[in-house]
Amino acid sequence: MAEGGEREELLSPSPVSPAKRLCSWPSPQAHHPRGSPGAAGGGVGGVGGSCLPPGARPHLQPESLLDCAAKTVAEKWAYERVEERFERIPEPVQRRIVYWSFPRNEREICMYSSFQYRGGPGAGAAGGAAGASPAEEGPPPPPGAAAPAGSAPGAAVAGASPGLGSGAGVAGGGGGEGLPFRRGIRLLDSGSVENVLQVGFHLSGTVTEPATTSEPAVTYKVAISFDRCKITSVTCGCGNKDIFYCAHVVALSLYRIRRPDQVKLRLPISETLFQMNRDQLQKFIQYLITAHHTEVLPTAQKLADEILSSNSEINQVNGAPDPTAGASIDDENCWHLDEEQVKEQVKLFLSQGGYYGSGKQLNSMFAKVREMLRMRDSNGARMLTLITEQFMADPRLTLWRQQGTSMTDKCRQLWDELGALWVCIILNPHCKLEEKSCWLQQLQKWNDLDICPLEDGNYGHELPNITNALPQNASHSSDSLSRPRRTVFTRAIEGRELHWQDSHLQRIISSDIYTAPACQRESERLLFNSQGQPLWLDMNESRPPVYQHVPVAAGCPNSSESYLSLAMEVALMGMGQQRVMPEGLYAQDKVCRNEEQLLSRLQELQLDDELVQTLQKQCILLLEGGPFSGLGEVIHRESVPMHTFAKYLFSALLPHDPDLSYRLALRAMRLPVLENSTSSGDTSHPHHMVSVVPSRYPRWFTLGHLESQQCELASTMLTAAKGDTLRLRTILEAIQKHIHSSSLIFKLAQDAFKIATPTDSSTDGTLLNVALELGLQVMRMTLSTLNWRRREMVRWLVTCATEVGVRALVSILQSWYTLFTPTEATSIVAATAVSHTTILRLSLDYPQREELASCARTLALQCAMKDPQSCALSALTLCEKDHIAFEAAYQIAIDAAAGGMTHSQLFTIARYMELRGYPLRAFKLASLAMSHLNLAYNQDTHPAINDVLWACALSHSLGKNELAALIPLVVKSVHCATVLSDILRRCTVTAPGLAGIPGRRSSGKLMSTDKAPLRQLLDATINAYINTTHSRLTHISPRHYGEFIEFLSKARETFLLPQDGHLQFAQFIDNLKQIYKGKKKLMLLVRERFG
Repeated sequence: MAEGGEREELLSPSPVSPAKRLCSWPSPQAHHPRGSPGAAGGGVGGVGGSCLPPGARPHLQPESLLDCAAKTVAEKWAYERVEERFERIPEPVQRRIVYWSFPRNEREICMYSSFQYRGGPGAGAAGGAAGASPAEEGPPPPPGAAAPAGSAPGAAVAGASPGLGSGAGVAGGGGGEGLPFRRGIRLLDSGSVENVLQVGFHLSGTVTEPATTSEPAVTYKVAISFDRCKITSVTCGCGNKDIFYCAHVVALSLYRIRRPDQVKLRLPISETLFQMNRDQLQKFIQYLITAHHTEVLPTAQKLADEILSSNSEINQVNGAPDPTAGASIDDENCWHLDEEQVKEQVKLFLSQGGYYGSGKQLNSMFAKVREMLRMRDSNGARMLTLITEQFMADPRLTLWRQQGTSMTDKCRQLWDELGALWVCIILNPHCKLEEKSCWLQQLQKWNDLDICPLEDGNYGHELPNITNALPQNASHSSDSLSRPRRTVFTRAIEGRELHWQDSHLQRIISSDIYTAPACQRESERLLFNSQGQPLWLDMNESRPPVYQHVPVAAGCPNSSESYLSLAMEVALMGMGQQRVMPEGLYAQDKVCRNEEQLLSRLQELQLDDELVQTLQKQCILLLEGGPFSGLGEVIHRESVPMHTFAKYLFSALLPHDPDLSYRLALRAMRLPVLENSTSSGDTSHPHHMVSVVPSRYPRWFTLGHLESQQCELASTMLTAAKGDTLRLRTILEAIQKHIHSSSLIFKLAQDAFKIATPTDSSTDGTLLNVALELGLQVMRMTLSTLNWRRREMVRWLVTCATEVGVRALVSILQSWYTLFTPTEATSIVAATAVSHTTILRLSLDYPQREELASCARTLALQCAMKDPQSCALSALTLCEKDHIAFEAAYQIAIDAAAGGMTHSQLFTIARYMELRGYPLRAFKLASLAMSHLNLAYNQDTHPAINDVLWACALSHSLGKNELAALIPLVVKSVHCATVLSDILRRCTVTAPGLAGIPGRRSSGKLMSTDKAPLRQLLDATINAYINTTHSRLTHISPRHYGEFIEFLSKARETFLLPQDGHLQFAQFIDNLKQIYKGKKKLMLLVRERFG
C-alpha cells in the first residue's frame, strides 16, 4: 500500500536485475524522525519547489542551497556513502538527492539509443535542452509553475527533438525518423507514457505503442534503475535485442526529464517499509502476494521458510536487499551497456564480410565509441574492448595468416580505425593509471598473437626494405636495418611512453591561447573539441589556428629553437623519408590522404625567419640525405613519390631561396616505377598500370593520382618560371624525361599556353615555345596509339603554332609524318594553316603565304600517296590553285581507284571534279566507281543509289557515247529493278549531250528503248523485275499481297515500253498463275488487277 492511502500499480522487478546492495535499518531510538504523510505523498517538487511563490519564473530564481548541494551529491556520491557519512538524513534531503540522481541530459539518452550522434552547429538544440550540461540546469519547477526552457514539454519538443533527431544515427529512415530516440519522442508527445512512478532509484511506467493497420495497440512495462545521473539497467516488455535502448525506454526517460512535476516520487521501498508496524507489514505482504500470487507465491514461500530457519544463510546477513536503494560504494558507476549484444552484433557484422552494409555498421559502432570518449563515458573503452575481442576472434585472420595473403581493403580500414581508437584511449588525459595499465596489458596480449594484423596489413611477403635495397655503408649492420614487427596496436602500446605531465607538453599547452569560458567544465580544462581532436589543433572551426613560438629551454627567450620549429622539422623529416609504397588500394590511398592532411596543417603556418631557416636546413638535408631520403640522388623503384610534398616546399621556399626551391622540385619530378620500364607508348590509360609494374611488386592503384600530382608540381614550376628562359628550358627537359602520360603533358601544354598568352598583357615567347614543345611531344606519343582526345590535341597544336608564328607552322607542315596521320595532316593541319583566318591572324605577306601554300601542297601530295583513300579529296582541294600539283593529285586518285578505294570515295571525288568544271574527269571516276559497286535486287534503299542516278545523269548529259559506255557497267552492277527502271525513265525524258562541252553538238532527239544503248538497259530492267518477282513470291506472306500488286503495276509500265511489251507482260502473268496457283488468294488479286 502506497503512502497517503493511494493504491499504486506495482511493477515487478526483473529477475535478471538483482538488488545492488543490502539495506539495514537502525533501531527506532537511533533513527531520525520522518516527515509528515502529506509531505511524503507529494510530487517531485518537494521542498525545492514549495519555496517558490505561485506564478514565479523558476529559471530566473537562484537555486536553493539544498538543491545545489543535492545535485552535486547525487552526481558524485553513491547513496550508500551518504548514509554512512551522515547518521541522520532528513527526509527532504533524501528526496532531493533521489530526485537529482536521475540523468538530466537528453543528449546522453540519445547517445545510448542511436548509433551515432553528430553534435556541432547542425545539432539544433543539442546545446540547449538536449545538450545542456548539468551545471547549466536549474531547479525543477513546482506544480503549476512555468517550466524552464528545455524542461517544458513544448519547449523540449520544439527545440531538442529536431536537434538531436536530425543529427542522430545512420540507420533507420530518412532524416533519422526510424531511430529509437525519435520514436521515443513521438511516443512521449502522443501521450503514450502512463503510470510513471519513481521509487527511490527505480523508475517504472507503461508505454503504449499505437495501433497500426496491421497490428493492435500494445502496452509495455518499462523499468529503469539509475545511480549518480547514469542509467544502470533497463528492462522493457518489448524484448528488445539490441545494443542500445528501445524507444519505450527513451520515452520513459524523456518523460522523467521533461515532466518531472508529473512523476510520483517515493523514497526507497526500504524506507517506506521501516515506517510500518507489524500489522501493516503483514497486510502489505499479503496484499502483494494476492495481487501477484501466480508469479511470486513460490518465491514468497521459499523466502519465508529460509527466514524461519535460524541456520539459513539469509539470517546470517544484516539487512535485506532493496532494488530501489541505489548503488553501493564498490559498484562501478557506468551507463547500462548490454555486453552480450555488443559481442553478438560485432560477430554478426564480421561474419557478413563486406556484404549488407556490415562495414557501415561497424564504422557506426566506432563512431559511438568516439562519442562516448568525448562524453568521458567509461563505456567507450569497455565497448571498444568488446569489439576488439570479436575482431581478434575473426576466423579470417587465421585463414589469411595460413595462406600468406593480405586482408581486404575494407577490413584494413576497420582495423586501422580500431587501432586509432586505442591510441585515443591510451592517450586520454582523464584515464586513471590503473586503467591505463590494464589496457596496455590487454593490448600487449593481443599484440603478441601471431594472427594479430600487421600495421601495413600484409600477411604475405614482406615489402622490399628500401634501405637494404640501396648501397649501404659498411658500418651499418643488418640488424640496424631490419624492420621490427608492427601490428595495428603498436602505436597504442608506444603511447605509454607519452604522458600529459611531460614538462615540454605542459609548457606548450600553458602557452596556447585557446581556452575560452565556453570550454570550461567545473574548473577543469577541456583538452578536446566536439570532434575529439585536441583543441590546440582546431581552436575554432570558423578560423584557422594561430601558432606561436615557445622557446624550448626554460628562461631562454632568445633561443633559436622553439617547439613550433621543432614540430615543423619533424613533419618535414617524416614526409621526406623514403618509404615503400604499401600494398592494396586502401593503404595506398591512406598514404596520400595522410600526406595531404599533414601538408594542410603546415600550410596554416605563417612562415617567419625562424621557420624559413628550419625549412631551408631541412630541404638541404633531404637533398643530401642518401638512401633514407625520398629526395636523395638514388631512390628505390617502389619508393613513394614526393610530388605533393615537393610542391609545398617549392611554394614555401620560392620567395626566400629560388635556387634551392627549383633544385628540390626538379629532383622530385621523378617517378621511377614508370621510368624504369615504360615503353614509348602512351601510358595515360588504366591498362598500362599493370604492364609497367612487375608482378613481384604490389599494383599501384593510385598511380593516376600520383601522376596528376606530378603534373601539378610541373605546372607550379612553369607558372613561377615565366620569363626565365634558362629555368623554363630546364623544367621542359624534366617534364619530357619524367612525365609519361600524354594526357597530363597535354594539360601542361595547355596551362603553359594560357600563362604565356594572358588577355591583359603581352605574350611570353619563351613559355609559348615551351607549350609548343610539349604539344609536339604529345603528338609523337599519341601518333600510334588510340586517344579519344586526339583531334582536340591536333587542333590545339595548330592554334599554338599559329601563336608562335609562321616558322612554327612551316615546321610542323614539313615534319608532319612524325606528328600526324595523313588524314589529320590534310584535313586539319594544312587546311587550317592556309585558311583565310590564319593569314589575317599572322598578317602574312605574299611570299609568306606562298611558302605556306607550297608546304601545304607538298604535304597534301605526300599524304595522298600514303593514304589515297582518305586524303585524295583533301589533296585535290589543297592543290586547286596550282595546276601541276592538281594534276598530280588527280593522277594519284586515278591510280588508287583500281586499288583499295571504295565506290563511295570515288563518287565523292567524281562529284568534286564535276563541281570544279571537269565533267569528263568526273565521268571517268564515276565509271571506276560503278565497277566497284554491286546492288542486289532487294537493296532499293541503298545509299549509293543517288550516286548511281547522278553518274547516269552525268553520262547522259555528256552524250550518247558516254551513256553507251556507262550502261553496261550499270547493268553489271545494279540488279534492283526499281533503280534500273528509274534510270531508264530518266534517259528517255531528255535528249543526250546537253552538257554544253566545247566541240560537241547535241542531236536534240530522244533516245529509243528499242535501239542501243537503251535496249540493253530495258532488257536488264525487265529481267530484274522477273527475277525479283519470283524471289518475292518464294517467301511472301498475306500481309504483303497489296504491296506485291503495286510492284507488278510498276513492272507493267516497264514491260509496255517496247512494241511487243503487252504480249510479254501477259505471258509473264500467265506463267505466274500457273507456277503459283497454290496461292489462290494472291492469284485472285492478280486476275482482278491484270486480267
